[in-house]
Amino acid sequence: MLQTLGRVLGTVAKWGASETHIDLIKSCRGFYWLQNISTFPAESRQFKHSNDLSKRSHVIGPSSPPLLKDTISSNLRRTVEKYPTNNAVVSLAQKQTLTYQQFLNNVENVATGLLLLGVQKQDRVALWAANCLEWAVISYATAMIGSIQVSLNPALKENELVHALNRSGTSVIILSPEFKGESQIAVLQRVENKIPMLRHTILLDNNKINEGDVPSHWLRWNHFLNTTGSASSKINGSLHAREKSLHPDDPINMQFTSGTTGLPKAATLSHFNVVNNAYIIGHLLSYSAADRVCIPVPLFHCFGQVLGNLACTTHGATMVYPGPVFDSSAVLRSVESEKCTSLYGVPSQFISELENPDFDKFNLNSLRTGIMAGAPCPVKIMRKVRDTMFMKDIAICFGQTETSPVSFQTRKDDSEELRVCTVGTVHPHIEACVVDPETHEIVERGVSGELWIRGYSVMKGYWNDPEATQNTIDAQGWYHTGDLAVLDDQGYCKIVGRIKDMVLRGGECLFPREIEEFLHQNPVISDVQVFGVPDEKMGEQLCAWVKLKKTECSTRRGADAGEQVLIESDMKKWCLGKISKHKIPKYWKIVSEFPTTASGKPQKYLMRRQAIQELGLETVAAELQKERGKEE
Repeated sequence: MLQTLGRVLGTVAKWGASETHIDLIKSCRGFYWLQNISTFPAESRQFKHSNDLSKRSHVIGPSSPPLLKDTISSNLRRTVEKYPTNNAVVSLAQKQTLTYQQFLNNVENVATGLLLLGVQKQDRVALWAANCLEWAVISYATAMIGSIQVSLNPALKENELVHALNRSGTSVIILSPEFKGESQIAVLQRVENKIPMLRHTILLDNNKINEGDVPSHWLRWNHFLNTTGSASSKINGSLHAREKSLHPDDPINMQFTSGTTGLPKAATLSHFNVVNNAYIIGHLLSYSAADRVCIPVPLFHCFGQVLGNLACTTHGATMVYPGPVFDSSAVLRSVESEKCTSLYGVPSQFISELENPDFDKFNLNSLRTGIMAGAPCPVKIMRKVRDTMFMKDIAICFGQTETSPVSFQTRKDDSEELRVCTVGTVHPHIEACVVDPETHEIVERGVSGELWIRGYSVMKGYWNDPEATQNTIDAQGWYHTGDLAVLDDQGYCKIVGRIKDMVLRGGECLFPREIEEFLHQNPVISDVQVFGVPDEKMGEQLCAWVKLKKTECSTRRGADAGEQVLIESDMKKWCLGKISKHKIPKYWKIVSEFPTTASGKPQKYLMRRQAIQELGLETVAAELQKERGKEE
């Protein structure tokens, strides 16, 4: 019945439905996103449409595989029953390995400890640490007791940490002692008095920190575990009772948006959101208990937690952590030593691996698949990964934190052209459309517009921020992604760029991603980011930040300002005759790194801000902003 309903969901939502039909759908577990449809005004359920529906940019994913009705812990228990002695997680930096049965035992111990601290359902438990075995255990433990895990970037500074903990209303925080040489202990100590709801702090130190360096009211990890062990027999019944009280639609995870455009918001996801998204991702990658997945991406991000951990545990595969932070050599060693079959990364990480000076020394032929996501993938990089890293079935995944996160994914039988030029087709049980950003009418196939997503994966909302939620998810349940996309006649999606990244030069819309793809053909360019900066005459001009290949960088070490100008001149000359003149960036800068989020997404708003300062365009920017304000 659920599969049949999956086929007609889009039709019901589009053309309207009787209250009987709506009640029928609402009664079916799995389609929680339609629970409030009866409160929508009838006119809001109507799409403006052409007579020929096949020409419209509107797609509905297949209804197979069926959606799971699991919580995270019930799904984990089923996997443990099937594969108790299979490796669940390998942490190479820590030299630790846990079988699935051992992993479950550890999860139950930590869950018991949290119950002893008085953690209730939907209490927020923050996890502020880099990738490690404990991270995975704690994540599944919070889910087991129905608390909401608040996933925090370990690189957060004081103000960012205060914002995240207060926005989420965190009552328990679990942290590592340091991250990249900076003391997280010291950071939290300085701001504790600014976090009124914080009741308990647990330090993941394994007794490696001197007693005097740890505040007396904090719990140390080993002490926390020892307390749990002595009381486990008494609390065991309470743990199982708590588990039984959980519902798949309960909120279970809070992911702060990457912050590529400003202050992060807390996207709130349910068991149902993430378990099903992870399961389907793994299904499309043909994961099984024989797979070993190398996860060098951050666990605090959906890429690591959902595409990584949960995609593994829903299929009985093994999670392999190369280290606490990304290191290309550690990744390549992990793939070789653990015979990984799958590898994850953002494009910049794959570029770093390919350019590793010892790349040819590693045996990577155990790889068959993997995921590249998080940022636009240059065509030539995708081809090199497939050819030189043996990842013939590598997939491109596309989505947002707010959609749990994946909505589109390439399939292993897609042609190379489709794999490198599109983000694939829509996921099962997901509905997508491309609309005119101004009129919100669905555009015809082949026409660009804003991508909207609807389905089981759309978040419950931004925590404690109803206004931001309403601005992002409309009354019909559509999540407005802010991405510019094109759907072709076969339903393959090509991401053109971000609406906010689009550059308006002299009244003409320019798309940075198109120009970035072109510039990647230059043999000396390793990576490039293109964005707009204000211009008094044209409104905006293009600016390109370029990373040169390492061989090129070594010959230009110590380059002065004159040589920078020479490089820019060479770049412009190379572009002439190959791309329209108005698409050639006016400004160029050679950089060693881009500002990025911890998940690897380039932060163009920071590049733009810095470029405006360096180019002396502050006055022009202010004047243009003032003019736009008058127009609005």
